[in-house]
Amino acid sequence: MAGVIADPDDVPMPDRRLVDLEVVQRLIASQFPQWTDLPVRPVASSGWDNQTFHLGDHMSIRLPTAREYALAVTKEHQWLPVLATQVPLRIPVPIAKGVPGEGFAFPWSVYEWIDAEPASTAGIGDPSAFAERLAGFLAALRAADPVGGPEPGLHSWYRGGSLRVWDRQAREAIEALGGHVPRDAVTEIWESALRSDWDGQPVWFHGDVALGNLLVRDGALAAVIDFGTCGVGDPSCDLAIAWTVLSGAAREAFRSGIGADDGTWARGRGWALWKTLTTYARELRYDDAESQAEVAEARRVLGEILA
Repeated sequence: MAGVIADPDDVPMPDRRLVDLEVVQRLIASQFPQWTDLPVRPVASSGWDNQTFHLGDHMSIRLPTAREYALAVTKEHQWLPVLATQVPLRIPVPIAKGVPGEGFAFPWSVYEWIDAEPASTAGIGDPSAFAERLAGFLAALRAADPVGGPEPGLHSWYRGGSLRVWDRQAREAIEALGGHVPRDAVTEIWESALRSDWDGQPVWFHGDVALGNLLVRDGALAAVIDFGTCGVGDPSCDLAIAWTVLSGAAREAFRSGIGADDGTWARGRGWALWKTLTTYARELRYDDAESQAEVAEARRVLGEILA
């Protein structure tokens, strides 16, 4: 594929900085005075890459939490209005672009608010129907014109590129986990994914298809949000959800709907494995309740990957 991808292990972890509600209110007042009278309040569950706030009843505010995450702002403003016309589900459409100010160092965005709930395993009505609808969305996204779209890089955290950029990190996680994982089986799955290099034409990918970025209404998939890691390249990264969320008949429905060949399916499993191994190895070092929950979830997903 086009482009040279740097070694992500040379990129330091982002220095996240959170802001107070008062800063957000001052940003609105100074840059968008037409909305000064609208209430600003935090959302119930904000993300990692961005802090999100309600603006009135019909808009949201997203502020990147680090310089690396701010790379997505211009990309989203350029491409999301284009992609929104080509996919069958709602995606966020930016309304206004803010600039640094009031002590906040990055560009930021005002979006339309999508009235739906973040997906959860308990909140999905029919898992197979959910999987089919997600597959249809991703297929439509892949079919969108990729000309001029952003190639994989730091803005996408190298999603859409080769899994080989994460080889060192994955193998270090396997070493660190030791007897906590079946080393031979895990290594074979990883190496199988690496053997399947992608040589297709670049297509659009979302980059972070996870429960928190999928919205449901009455148990059905209604919208897909958070395109901060989107770009054009190998779309296999979007298949990781087949193991992190889906299982059984729903997983098969997803694969059938997306039309994934064996190589793409193997790379998708590799993306799920890389994330699971690195999370498992990191959280195993801690003993607090949150880390224990992360470890339990990593073990569950690893079981799906190994099945």
